[in-house]
Amino acid sequence: MPASKKQVDLALSSDLKSVDTAETVVLELAQRLGFSEDETHKIGIALREAMVNAVVHGNKYSAHKKVHLGVWEENGGLRIVVSDEGAGFDLGSVPDPLAEENLLRESGRGILLMQAFVDEFQVRKLSPYGMEITMVKYAAQKS
Repeated sequence: MPASKKQVDLALSSDLKSVDTAETVVLELAQRLGFSEDETHKIGIALREAMVNAVVHGNKYSAHKKVHLGVWEENGGLRIVVSDEGAGFDLGSVPDPLAEENLLRESGRGILLMQAFVDEFQVRKLSPYGMEITMVKYAAQKS
């Protein structure tokens, strides 16, 4: 198995411009690696959700906190890690966006979307603060 190669290592501001910056960088890499337009779109949605969560919910737009983005090429796929410097949360306490009482809420679907659009998804609380989301998207096998 070939070793992973880190392609991106950024510390971004806690503002929504950083979401666009991260998306541009990651999608250019995904296209270079040969991901299809559909797969690249899925990567973009998952990445945007992770970045928005880090900026808005994690760092709460704090100018003193950064969002960290790491991306690795891994066996023809991408490993994306987004982390914030916020207080963190318990994944088990996040309301189910598919529950009847939550269907009409305007937010709360980010984690569901990330899980739907990547092949592997993991959330980890960092110490002493922060959350880390790891997403892996494998390139579709060409026939």
